[in-house]
Amino acid sequence: MRAKWLLMIPIGIAAITLFVFIGGTITQLLWNWLLPPLFGWKELSFWQALGMLTLCRILFGGISGRGGYGRRTSNWTPEEKARFRERIRERWWGTAPPPDATAQQ
Repeated sequence: MRAKWLLMIPIGIAAITLFVFIGGTITQLLWNWLLPPLFGWKELSFWQALGMLTLCRILFGGISGRGGYGRRTSNWTPEEKARFRERIRERWWGTAPPPDATAQQ
């Protein structure tokens, strides 16, 4: 059993390294292919692309890997979800929907 773990550790490290390299390279290539010609933005180096990928992961995916509102709101009651939708509508559009429109959703 111990030999199995000793084999898995280098394979895991190599897989993580390969995943980071591929992710950074893909981010760099896509950024440099799309954004400088479209918007005139500067090209990214590999390390900048890796930093951008990490920043997006933190902002949109969460550090734990369980980010997103779907997981945070999955245990809400229907009334809590309706109140949340109403607050969002009030904040972004300035008015709440009619009471019957909230009940239909």
